[in-house]
Amino acid sequence: MVENKGKDKIFNIAIMVIMGIYALITLFPLLHVLANSFSSSDFVNKGSVGIWPRGWTFDNYEKVLQETSIWRGYANTLLYTAIGTVIQLVLQFTAAYPLSRKDFRGRTFFSMFFVLTMFIQGGLIPTFLVVKALGMLNTIWAMIIPGCVGVFNIIIIRTYITSTIPNELQEAAQIDGCGNLRIFLSVVIPLCKPILAVMTLYAIVGYWNSYFNSLMYLTDEKLFPLQRVLQGILVSSESSVGGIGGGEQAMMAETLKYVTIVVASAPILLIYPFFEKYFEKGIMIGGVKG
Repeated sequence: MVENKGKDKIFNIAIMVIMGIYALITLFPLLHVLANSFSSSDFVNKGSVGIWPRGWTFDNYEKVLQETSIWRGYANTLLYTAIGTVIQLVLQFTAAYPLSRKDFRGRTFFSMFFVLTMFIQGGLIPTFLVVKALGMLNTIWAMIIPGCVGVFNIIIIRTYITSTIPNELQEAAQIDGCGNLRIFLSVVIPLCKPILAVMTLYAIVGYWNSYFNSLMYLTDEKLFPLQRVLQGILVSSESSVGGIGGGEQAMMAETLKYVTIVVASAPILLIYPFFEKYFEKGIMIGGVKG
């Protein structure tokens, strides 16, 4: 017994060391980017910045944040993220709930149909033509509607409902006079908070980092999301636009890369702690429990 306890202690210490190494590997790039964003261009271009800023300066952030397009990009991205997240959650949960019901007659057919779309897709050009035919080019809907339903997410939600909400509970609600809609809104949704938090975070991250759709469907700069605006700032910096000398511009361009990473990533990093409570529980769905 004493020998087993000793082995368990050694095992636990080894696990803690390994996890500590993983944590350092994960944190180092974040700290390195943050340190470079607050460092002087001279030190950044020399590659002498580690995880602590050298030549502290806020000029880099001042240059980026003084761009009015940044704030317009933030507003556009917040709008796309808010509307897109709501639409995505509504569509995915309303699709997953019927598929979780054993008494749904079309369950097998629709499940196979949804899964089929994961392997057979129209391609880039047909998708563009569909968006164009629907009149969504240069509108906010071009950033929201394409790809707003993820079949993989539907499968995860369906699995969560079938594994955590017993049929007896839904049958009891039916006996009490609840219809399918009332069961969905008053029984299923309140019990799906963990997976709802996971899907919300997935949707927010997806829309916040959406970049390719803006390249494909938007030409109006007033509709550009934040990622597209930041890309434009980097391009203009590297091409010596804005009245700054070529050498100085080239030196600052490297620093601006780190600043744009921080500006684009900060909101996502700030909201994650609010979802962490449910995220860990929801993401473990389907795991072996012992």
